[in-house]
Amino acid sequence: MTAVQLPPAPPGRLPRRVPVRQVLCLVPLLLVTVAAVRNRSVLAEGFGQLRTASWPWLLAACGATCLTWVAAAVTRQGAVVQPLPKRRLLATQFAAGAANHLLPTGLGAGAVNLRFMTVCGVPLARSSAALALYMLAECVGRLALLAALLIAFPGALSPGGLLPGGAAAWLLLGAAGLLVGAVAALALVRRLRTAVSSFLRAALGEARAVHTRPARALALWGGSLAFPALQAAGLVAVGRAMDLPVPPAHIALAYLAATAAVALVPTPGGLGSVEAALIVALVAAGGPAAVATAVVLAYRIITVWLPLLPGALTLGALVRWKVI
Repeated sequence: MTAVQLPPAPPGRLPRRVPVRQVLCLVPLLLVTVAAVRNRSVLAEGFGQLRTASWPWLLAACGATCLTWVAAAVTRQGAVVQPLPKRRLLATQFAAGAANHLLPTGLGAGAVNLRFMTVCGVPLARSSAALALYMLAECVGRLALLAALLIAFPGALSPGGLLPGGAAAWLLLGAAGLLVGAVAALALVRRLRTAVSSFLRAALGEARAVHTRPARALALWGGSLAFPALQAAGLVAVGRAMDLPVPPAHIALAYLAATAAVALVPTPGGLGSVEAALIVALVAAGGPAAVATAVVLAYRIITVWLPLLPGALTLGALVRWKVI
């Protein structure tokens, strides 16, 4: 009996036996495992701190963390005119949070949401414009809250703030250098200048369309203010749970200042950099170093590590169901 040979797969296409989508579903779980192994000492110490804390306040911190996903979903909807399916949008924000902690800052959540909007039928140009508008609104909301608290509590942080004078000067010089480099690149590279100009036109058009609808504008800016406020409220709740001797408003100010200071650090989810900045900020606000360290470790356990595995499972499920 002669064996029947199957024709070879066409060039440029994977053989059918490779389950690409199933493999992609497992990638988030693999990344979670790697991140947990690399940070096992931090996880052990953080869970140890949680055992001695006041549970009602920890539950309040968990509630504030859950509400951040709702605020993110509201802001995402406010950034695009086309209505998005509400349940899938909320699930996508939960999954995007996990992706954001596994990839360099902002790239994971941005990629997940960009894919979600395109699957929902939003053209790629408008999806990119909506993503840029969301990032701008989130940045403005965070800085607006920070400025309001700095005006209301000018002495909340000790002199010198999060950075010594020399480091702050170097940071300003670095930011100025990046700005000059970007302007020079746009001036010298015609193709890049054309692409950026086209994107800016699309982004401005999407922003105008959003702001002609009061409900969308309210969702965009209300959500962008609620998101960092809820994050800060979570840290305040953990501080109360562990008896941190710092006023709640000062803790919120320390959180906003720390996250603004590390916004340009390209680490996955700010792992490492956010912890260090938060500890320095809480100490600058008047907290003892040991208690501030315990508060930050417990806070990061609640906001990063506890949702990471279910978020990765949700991300894999959304990929499998072709939601993203």
